[in-house]
Amino acid sequence: MSSKQMSVFRKRKITYIAAFAIILALYLFSSLITEFHISEGVRAFPDAVMWMAEKLIPDAKAFERFPKILEKLFETTLLSVAVTVIAAVCAFFFSLLGSKTTRLNGIINRLVRMIASFFRNVPDVVWAMLLMFSFGQNILTGFFALFFTTFGLLTRAFIETIDEVSSSSIEALNASGADFMQIVFQAIIPSSVTGLITWVLYMIETNIRSSTLIGILTATGIGYLFDMYYKRLEFGSASLVVLSIVVLVILIEMLSNMLRKVIQ
Repeated sequence: MSSKQMSVFRKRKITYIAAFAIILALYLFSSLITEFHISEGVRAFPDAVMWMAEKLIPDAKAFERFPKILEKLFETTLLSVAVTVIAAVCAFFFSLLGSKTTRLNGIINRLVRMIASFFRNVPDVVWAMLLMFSFGQNILTGFFALFFTTFGLLTRAFIETIDEVSSSSIEALNASGADFMQIVFQAIIPSSVTGLITWVLYMIETNIRSSTLIGILTATGIGYLFDMYYKRLEFGSASLVVLSIVVLVILIEMLSNMLRKVIQ
């Protein structure tokens, strides 16, 4: 190994050690401030497992409520799908203004990207808390909370997907005198449709999980049932709600993977 390589190796080693020391110092500082001790968590873990084994097993009363749980789960799924589809349509047309491929006004391009970044960087739970002041605890609040975040995420994802489209087909259409809409439907959509659908399917999965937490805040859907059973200390029913959500998410993911294989 040459002296130059040895110097580079030493610099990397020092960098790694310094990074590890900084992370360790941050952990120790945070533990000191929050009075968190990992040893106490490790000691409490067996008791937590025993408590879950005793309390979080669905009982006969929980299975009597299963039809109601399925009803709310179906409602939550439909809300997630509706939000994602509407947000995807809006995000697609909005992303055309923000994509560099379409070669529109540079100011509009940057403005669209800023708006998309704003909506996607505010968590859906924060949107739900803000919107409750205006709409109260209802399904409309949950809808808009999911919509804003989904719109921001999909707009950004669609912009990047459209930017990856081959410019040769767009240049050929421009040379033949095609207008903006002809370029969109004859070049952009055919070239990026697989990526767009993949993102939509991913957001449906994500929104089903997110809508559960938002439902706790807005007192709607499956989240409301979980919150109600948990506050009543009916842990068997609450655990059945959680298991139902887990099974639904797994099924949706399996279906999404099948659809991705079909369209690819």
